[in-house]
Amino acid sequence: MNDRKQHVVQTAHQLFIEKGFQATSIQDILEYSGISKGTFYNYFSSKNELLIAIFKTSYIELQKVRDEVLIGEDPSNIETFIKQIEIQLTMNRKKRLITLFEEVMVSNDADLKQFIEKGQIRNIRWIYSRFLDIFGEDKKRYLLDCAIMFMGILRENIKFYRMANDENLNIRQVVRYTVNRIAHIAAELTESDEQLIQTEALERWLPDCKKPGHLFRKKFLHSLFTLKNIFHQSQEHVKYTELLEFIEEELIESKNPRSFLIESVLQKLKTVENPVAQKELIQLDQLIDDYFKQVEIENP
Repeated sequence: MNDRKQHVVQTAHQLFIEKGFQATSIQDILEYSGISKGTFYNYFSSKNELLIAIFKTSYIELQKVRDEVLIGEDPSNIETFIKQIEIQLTMNRKKRLITLFEEVMVSNDADLKQFIEKGQIRNIRWIYSRFLDIFGEDKKRYLLDCAIMFMGILRENIKFYRMANDENLNIRQVVRYTVNRIAHIAAELTESDEQLIQTEALERWLPDCKKPGHLFRKKFLHSLFTLKNIFHQSQEHVKYTELLEFIEEELIESKNPRSFLIESVLQKLKTVENPVAQKELIQLDQLIDDYFKQVEIENP
């Protein structure tokens, strides 16, 4: 996303927070961001599309911050997960995303509602995958139920904790309390062998899980995460992390990824004198090469 378009997204987000999504007109956005109507429609087909861009930008930022928490940490450590959820709640509150979600859900716009619901399911899928890290594969068939219950219990705990404490919220205390309850529930479900929702439901709810693009993204992001962990102990870890983030931005966020630039950055990374990193970089290079070959086949 270019700087000017990003500026429109940021200014519109602030307007939606101050005035509300429904009460903000496109003219308000034009005046506040200092762009023409033609420029607006060059970027977005509607105000709804702009709101979706705000949600997507926020989610990408959240993903990045959550992944950074894992660098150098044990994924099975519950404290790491608690920190990730705390960051997520803090970011949502700062960006007033819940308020925007609620405004969309009481509207009559089916497309926006569907987008929000898909986002909620993607969040459930992320929690489910983290619960696999924490509780183990032997509890896999019960963990989608646990992920769904976790979000419901957490939401209500936050609501009533605020009511009981004059709107003062100790996020970490509420998250830790809720995670501890879910740990007991996961153990009880395993012992009683009870399951409400089949884990295969995620594939029906999010059919993109089966698409090659999603599979590539999953492998690609896992490889980046592995490399960031490897470079974490290096004196030049900031430099290496920035190079990896450039590759991520170019491949994931750009409509037309520039393969020659990605290859150039990979060559710089391969100069690192770390055999473990070298091996992972070779695998990443092959993964990216296969991706571009597949793109050429699909778009001759």
